[in-house]
Amino acid sequence: MSVVSRRAGAAAAAFDAVGRFYFASRYSERRFAETISDFTFGNPQEMPLPGIGEAIRRHALPQNKNWFAYKTSETGPQTFVAGRLSAELGLRFAPEDIALTAGAFAAIALAFRLVVDAGDEIVFSEPGWFCYEPIAFAADAVPRKVALRAPAFDLDLAAIDAAITPRTRLVIVNTPHNPTGRIVQPDVLADLADLLTRASRRISRPIFLLSDEPYRRLRFDGRGFTSPATLYPHTLISYSYGKVLLAPGQRLGYLALSPLMPMPDRKALQDALFPAQMALGWTFPNAVMQYALPDLEDLSIDIAALTRRRDVLVGTLGAAGYEVLLPEGTFYLWGRWPAGADPERTWNALTDRDVFVMPGEILGAPGWFRICLTASDAMVERALPAFAEAVRP
Repeated sequence: MSVVSRRAGAAAAAFDAVGRFYFASRYSERRFAETISDFTFGNPQEMPLPGIGEAIRRHALPQNKNWFAYKTSETGPQTFVAGRLSAELGLRFAPEDIALTAGAFAAIALAFRLVVDAGDEIVFSEPGWFCYEPIAFAADAVPRKVALRAPAFDLDLAAIDAAITPRTRLVIVNTPHNPTGRIVQPDVLADLADLLTRASRRISRPIFLLSDEPYRRLRFDGRGFTSPATLYPHTLISYSYGKVLLAPGQRLGYLALSPLMPMPDRKALQDALFPAQMALGWTFPNAVMQYALPDLEDLSIDIAALTRRRDVLVGTLGAAGYEVLLPEGTFYLWGRWPAGADPERTWNALTDRDVFVMPGEILGAPGWFRICLTASDAMVERALPAFAEAVRP
């Protein structure tokens, strides 16, 4: 009998492929080498935005005796986020609708614990972020995965509907989507809202929608964005500043409740936010990050640079025979190995040339791979010939 709990064991098994890639693979052996082209995770490959350090330094200097006291979701940052989010999404968020969290990880874990009971089911699509499943297992929930519709990787609404059972409590939509870069369009979100409304009536309890939006502000070619929170009342929004700032180690995010939610349900969730975060292990951002939040709000990594890298890589990969889905948002490029190429052999051929991409099987799509555009321009330039060389007979 294992000394590890079943929930921890299930979470570990679900995360095993990612863990082995990060800690026990050819990538793990080389990931700190200065000469590699690292396209794997959304980590900075250049110095951080200057404004981040300036904001943190400024607010790290105590102004009163309570400066570093315990911090929940503080009223000032809550009010600031509610105002900015209201302007951005066209809804009227109240400060009480905002739970400040230590990044989107904590926001998603909070959402699961807030509305999902042990044995309840959580529906999400693949390919997708590899942490939904382990976080669900850690909450004693049952993950139900449905496939996106290739080749465009659209939401499969019929598959989502078919996956809903009387135990379904939460459906997750990630837009813009990791890893494909697709932005879910308003007509699809409206159809999803109708589907969830009908399904909620069918099972006689509300099904919540978690709109995971950490890449909401990272969009290409002037594309727009619609949040499901504007269309489906029982929506929760998870957000992370770590993506737009490209500073994932400075944990700052939030979980927001849609103002369209019926007031009895909205008030019940507002009242449950603090105790749930406390019981999860005090998942609030630290004091300095909360003070710095208004100064960080308008900072962003260089989207023009991301676009330039996207376009160069799309052209090079296409010419070499790779299939590439042009991303509409995020900082990822989703590609398929050339026809007839063996994925493992080709990945190793790239690795032999110090070029590292994320294998698609980690994200639920064998035969595909993900490139992170946060790689530096120098990394991109070094990697361009390797992509063609790796698939030559």
